[in-house]
Amino acid sequence: MFTDIVGYSALAHRDERGALRNVREHDRLAGSFLRSHAGRLVKSTGDGLLAEFPSALDAVHCSLKIQGALRARNTAAKEPIELRIGIHLGEVIPQGTDIMGDAVNIAARVERFADPGGVCVTRPVFDLVRGRVQAPIVPMGAPKLKNIPTPVELYRIILPSSRAEPPLLAGSLPRVVVLPLTNISGRPGDEFFADGMTEELIQTLSRIGGLRVIGRTTSMRYKDAGRSVAEIARELGATAVVEGGIRRTGPRFRITARLLDPASSETLWSDEYDREAGDLFALQSDISRRVTDALEVEILRGERRTIESAPARDPVAHEAYLRGRYHLNQRTEDSLHQAITYFRKALARDPRMARGYAGLADAHSLLAWMEFDRPRDAFPRARAAALRALEIDPGLPEAHASLGFVRFLYDRAWTEAEMEFRKSIALNRSYPASYQYYSDLLKATGRFEAAEQEIRHALELDPLSLGAQTALGHVLYLARRYDDAIAQYRRALELDPGFIQAHLWFGRPYLEKGMFAEAIEELRISVRLSHQSTMSLAVLGHAYASAGRAREARRILRTLRNRSRTEYVPSYWVGLIYVGLADLDSAFDWLARAERERSAWLAWIGVEPRFDRLRTDPRYERLMRRLRLA
Repeated sequence: MFTDIVGYSALAHRDERGALRNVREHDRLAGSFLRSHAGRLVKSTGDGLLAEFPSALDAVHCSLKIQGALRARNTAAKEPIELRIGIHLGEVIPQGTDIMGDAVNIAARVERFADPGGVCVTRPVFDLVRGRVQAPIVPMGAPKLKNIPTPVELYRIILPSSRAEPPLLAGSLPRVVVLPLTNISGRPGDEFFADGMTEELIQTLSRIGGLRVIGRTTSMRYKDAGRSVAEIARELGATAVVEGGIRRTGPRFRITARLLDPASSETLWSDEYDREAGDLFALQSDISRRVTDALEVEILRGERRTIESAPARDPVAHEAYLRGRYHLNQRTEDSLHQAITYFRKALARDPRMARGYAGLADAHSLLAWMEFDRPRDAFPRARAAALRALEIDPGLPEAHASLGFVRFLYDRAWTEAEMEFRKSIALNRSYPASYQYYSDLLKATGRFEAAEQEIRHALELDPLSLGAQTALGHVLYLARRYDDAIAQYRRALELDPGFIQAHLWFGRPYLEKGMFAEAIEELRISVRLSHQSTMSLAVLGHAYASAGRAREARRILRTLRNRSRTEYVPSYWVGLIYVGLADLDSAFDWLARAERERSAWLAWIGVEPRFDRLRTDPRYERLMRRLRLA
């Protein structure tokens, strides 16, 4: 472990005695925590220290204690002391009381990537302490360390006192937002193309490990917002902004793009391109290279190969693919079916388009998860598409995330699903969906601290994503932190008061707190906004039953039975109402039907508080074993 006092040289220049006082205070405080965490002070470095520990966990706990104590001290101190701390795990070579070797050199380089008052660790440390530290840990990519020949994966520990307002990812890495490209032609029919090219550019840039790229959902919320670049950058903590426009005239396109430094309003790079449709693929790669050159970010060899691989070489296939992505992002039943149609058209023109198969997998998975289609029909189609995508391109992060989603919610292959999510994250650390899906799996298996870390990472990448905001509420609710969950759902609704899922899930923590009137009010809003969707009606029925209003609950049961004569009504939601009515025989009967239907929602039955009354029944344990959750 290396520590370094921030701003020591400048302080020594203007106040040498003050700088020496800070060093003595640092040495005294750090030394006390070293002793209590089995650490050994190897040597002082003048404005910091080098220490070694018997375990990575001891080192991390010690670093957090040091930083926490300094924060408390700084609140009343005239001259604050801020440290950067870096930790690495590896073999060392003893030299008397000193230690040497590559591990020491790496730790010294890692410390410089920590924020003032922060802690930075390498991948070996992260692997050993993950889930064992009471603080989120988020990836920073694999930047090139000075005089270290190979990139080293770094992670940042978010200190507990800052959890309510997580700091920006990797302060030493450029944080880029790509604003929605303007449809200069003005034709509404070209809107999908401008949006699609924006998403493509985000995906291309996000594959570069030396950048942190704001997610598509957040970026698109600034479309036609009338906000200045400086305002947007300040809200998102972006250090660079890409903006531009696209004009389509027959088979030709004119695209303008520029890179801005929001702090100085300086244009770091700009260009204008006139291209045929078939040249758009090379254009995205060129823009990405120009952005990284302007930001002085190195593109690794593997990353260069990835960003130069086009989603489709055929212009007609590419347009169909962009239309598919456009409809996929709408997340309605009709739009998901339209997305499938367009992805299939794209694949008919270009059967080697891996991203087209990944999009097809996502569309089928969402139809199954949202239960617009029967899971037994939709999930196998999703699995086949994801596997085909990986046959074509084994390094496609979206396809690994898609396959992990199926392995998790349909195959119930927990270990294999976790491996796929981690592969996706390793391949693209700026892809928010991977972290959100991984968080879903972690909370299903009761690892709530790790689940919170992953979803907070997704939110740092995509802070205005309503789905991720709501998913954080899910983690807090399942961890039985009901007041925190209520506050989080409220934050999601502040972003969009009409977001159905936030109203839908808002009712759960209210119910667990016995606040039946508040729960029912939120759920009535969800029923109205969703035009009486099966899911919203069923959750409202459960709330009525839990509140002792059995007549209203049974009225909803009759509505769902009548509906089942003409459309698919998932058994899981009927079973949920019977749980609220405390009719356990009927509840287990309907949950067994849901198991035969392969309902995705059974994944969380082991941690869902609404099922607490089932847990002492032997049938519950048998169900858990069949779901591989026992």
